[in-house]
Amino acid sequence: MFKKQILILIIGVLLLSACSSNTAEPTGTAIPDDPTESVEEPTQEETDPGTAIEGDRMACSTVPDIQVNPNTEQYQPIVDQIEPLDLENDWIRGNPEAPITIFEYADFQCPACVGFAQFTEFILEYFPDTVKVVFRHLPLPSIHDKAFISGMAGEAAGAQGSFFEMHDFLYASQSEWSGLSEAEFIEWVIPQAGNLGLDVEQFEVDLLDEEKRAWLEEVTEERLNMGMRYTPFVIVNDNVDQTYQVTVPNLIGFYEFDGYDQCPAWVIDPEKSYTAVLDTSAGEIEIELFPEVAPLAVNSFVFLSQEGWYDGVFFHRVIEGFVAQAGDPSGLGLIGPGYTFANETDNDLSFDNVGVLGMANSNADLNGSQFFITLAPAANLDGGYTIFGQVVEESLDVLNEITLRNPASLEEFDNFDSATVINGIEIIEN
Repeated sequence: MFKKQILILIIGVLLLSACSSNTAEPTGTAIPDDPTESVEEPTQEETDPGTAIEGDRMACSTVPDIQVNPNTEQYQPIVDQIEPLDLENDWIRGNPEAPITIFEYADFQCPACVGFAQFTEFILEYFPDTVKVVFRHLPLPSIHDKAFISGMAGEAAGAQGSFFEMHDFLYASQSEWSGLSEAEFIEWVIPQAGNLGLDVEQFEVDLLDEEKRAWLEEVTEERLNMGMRYTPFVIVNDNVDQTYQVTVPNLIGFYEFDGYDQCPAWVIDPEKSYTAVLDTSAGEIEIELFPEVAPLAVNSFVFLSQEGWYDGVFFHRVIEGFVAQAGDPSGLGLIGPGYTFANETDNDLSFDNVGVLGMANSNADLNGSQFFITLAPAANLDGGYTIFGQVVEESLDVLNEITLRNPASLEEFDNFDSATVINGIEIIEN
């Protein structure tokens, strides 16, 4: 079992990467340590606020109806070639009836697969009924000399009902065995099987089973011939997905937290003025909204407020001298409402004051339901995050009463006993 400390790191500073059998390796982008949704997805086209109110619904990208990422479009035909889910013979974690299915084609010697395994273990720990993860082998022997034998170790453990115990152990100890020769690996892994409570003699027989090894090499060749060229090769609900860090959390937001499979309807008039009154356990926070410069952000915020999305939600990240962040119903800083929308930063507004209301994101155009309020001037955030409101002067003192929380702390990550909660948000049309 991976330690929670590692899981927190994955959620906070997740790095997209991959192991590839050729030089066309998918690139990755690190998430900065700013107010973030803690996830990434392909950016969408910038929306011009001047035309944003056209149509019945605001412009956004809906995640439940996942659109193929242009970076992975070439791989999408593979989905029609893979074996259907086999509840009897596939290695499955989570609820077999879960609405979100993640196929993981992976190599135990692949460093990037370790990060993916940590991500999925985190997801399964907190949302076990909504997600199932299916592990399938994709050894890359051209770059990993123990790809096959480590896969055989997984199968040998699986023959005794302990596939995922070996799965977790091989990933957790990858740096320890990746530099060994195959013969040294065999000598090393057999006693480790004993430490996992397995029958060592039977494990060794299965580890060296020539027929099973031939099967593993055969299915690997088939998958490589399909066009799987990197690991982890991830398929989420029938779509090849290198950006599972946003699609999975937003799908969870949709299925587990009653999120949305359509873009929000227009519920504001950008020519009118609006005030949001946050009823919190620290006191009332009154915020003047800016629909004229950020109609998308204001409309989404008003829509979600009226829908009750923010009711009972904690300020999950409150850093002294920086920001107070909220908007995730799980409190983990991960979940979105099922859609994302573009940045609105083409204006002269600045985070140069206390009480500025901004949209949290992990990159341009990745806004969802999470927002933050500055607790001190933070002009370094200018240009990267949509500003859509300002706390009125009479409410600024309440910001000092919001309980400080650092979700990077093991003690505070999922302990909300003392966290400030939003009881509800009233929207007033002036």
